[in-house]
Amino acid sequence: MKKIRTPDELEELRKSILDSRDPSEASVSICRGTGCTASGGEILTAALEDEIQKNGLKEKVQVRITGCHGFCEQGPLVVIRPQEIFYCQVKPEDAKEIVSETLMKGKICERLLYSDPVSKERVIQEDKVPFYKQQQRILLENNGRIDPTNIEDYIALGGYGALTRVLTQMSPEELIETIKQSGLRGRGGAGFPTGRKWEICRRAPGDLKYIICNADEGDPGAFQDRSLLEGNPHSVLEGMLIGAYAVGAREGYIYVRKEYPLAVKNVGIAIRQLKECGLLGKDILNSGWGFTMKVDRGAGAFVCGEETGLLASIEGRVGEPRPRPPYPTESGLWGKPTNINNVKTWASVPVVIERGAKWYSGIGTETSKGTMIFSLVGKINNTGLVEVPMGITLRKLIYTIGGGIPRGKKFKAVQTGGPSGGCIPESLIDLAVDYEQLTQAGSIMGSGGMIVMDEDTCMVDVGRYFMNFLKEESCGKCVPCREGIVGCLEILDNICTGKGKIEDISLLEEISETIRDFSLCALGQTAPNPVLSGLRYFRSEYEAHIEEKRCPAGVCKTLIEYVIDPDKCKACMVCLKVCPPKAISGKKKEPHKIDKNNCTKCGACFDVCKFDAVVRQRGKLWKMN
Repeated sequence: MKKIRTPDELEELRKSILDSRDPSEASVSICRGTGCTASGGEILTAALEDEIQKNGLKEKVQVRITGCHGFCEQGPLVVIRPQEIFYCQVKPEDAKEIVSETLMKGKICERLLYSDPVSKERVIQEDKVPFYKQQQRILLENNGRIDPTNIEDYIALGGYGALTRVLTQMSPEELIETIKQSGLRGRGGAGFPTGRKWEICRRAPGDLKYIICNADEGDPGAFQDRSLLEGNPHSVLEGMLIGAYAVGAREGYIYVRKEYPLAVKNVGIAIRQLKECGLLGKDILNSGWGFTMKVDRGAGAFVCGEETGLLASIEGRVGEPRPRPPYPTESGLWGKPTNINNVKTWASVPVVIERGAKWYSGIGTETSKGTMIFSLVGKINNTGLVEVPMGITLRKLIYTIGGGIPRGKKFKAVQTGGPSGGCIPESLIDLAVDYEQLTQAGSIMGSGGMIVMDEDTCMVDVGRYFMNFLKEESCGKCVPCREGIVGCLEILDNICTGKGKIEDISLLEEISETIRDFSLCALGQTAPNPVLSGLRYFRSEYEAHIEEKRCPAGVCKTLIEYVIDPDKCKACMVCLKVCPPKAISGKKKEPHKIDKNNCTKCGACFDVCKFDAVVRQRGKLWKMN
């Protein structure tokens, strides 16, 4: 691609790309995000390409490798255009039928269509699938339409048009004012107003300034930042270019963890393409302003998601947070003013410029504008990425979009905001999801992780799990976090193993509040959220563990036992065969028994019994139905 020197040349290139493409030409878009690739997407791609080649369609059908479409539960996903036929759970052996029937004869492969679990109707088009219908996909809109390694796909859809507008029509001050008017807040967790942050950085003294994209996504179950970088890296890069112009920076970094190889690869390709076409480097679009960018790969420390820990890591030091102030916007990378924003924040910037601050501020709530991407995971039917307007209720997210809880189980709680988020109970199912209401409920927005839990989830065990995670990830620099988390974890271990005392609850609260109020960084300050919210909404469950030596959810092994109900046992011997320690005895036509001394409480027998004969006794108050 020749270098683009002026805005007119960019528009000429866009026009030539569009003129060279026939919108009626058949194309096959294959999701190759990390999830679909792990489910066989690479083999499926090869199979489809092979069938297209065999049938002489190589010149007539375009195969486009795309990023994550969001509906990970149904992957691998394939979309046939221009008819917009949406196939899900596609296997390599389906390639022959797709080519021979759909591409060659125009027929729809009914069995590959999504089946609505309620109406049982087959849905042909992606945007008619219930999972997508209730979403407002702005940032994820093009993930399933462009090849992330082909800059021409992004340019054809208007890419870098926002950058052109900014460099030719707006001063940095006007640009910052536009972002402020849009109401865009940082999508990395704290929700600090983006325009205000940019303004502070621009006003900071000094000619040398930096911007950074924080892509150190470390929350268990979260993958929205990764999917944006994998599927549409140019949207993030364009946002960074615009932000750099606003604050007066000439150098930037994308800090991404090593566990994201596909994201690193695609971002690297995008940066190289930008350099080759002249949109990165000196005198961009004949503006007199230049900017360079590079990728810095983190080693996977959770604490490096905190901005001062991230800065230390880029500088080559141990990733430990430091006290603030001074904030990075005043003294950041190598002591210079530095503006740090999350992946989703940067990707939102071109949208605000293209569609206008008024349009963007019309989405969401009074204080939380725009859309948010959540990774919906856990005990839910439709796992995947969802992009919804701020202010949507948890009920709509979990039941309308998420499809409810598997196997008819009851919804119990949802944790938002990753390990530092709180657990919101079923009684608050109609809570509107925005920064303020989540905080009032004892949780946080975080970077968009959302873990759904059902009736078989023990809230004491959940608190123990996350405190153990944070213990491993704490940098250990400050006493409240380092010692307090360990103290909480010891108490939770005792409660889960039947050694807890009733006074442990007040002690747990006291330690948690000390960690929250006196820790150095946001990791420590929010670390007790899973425990404090658990005590706030599920105190009776803690009390049952302590006073009754009973785990109501049947999770804590010390507090449960497995027995076989002789009246229900059909002596099929299935449980006997799967029992790892061989703790089950019995013969055909003879009710089986479990030797409690040898039973490891793995639950394998409970999982395989089709007759509900294996019963999980949940402590001393358990009664057989």
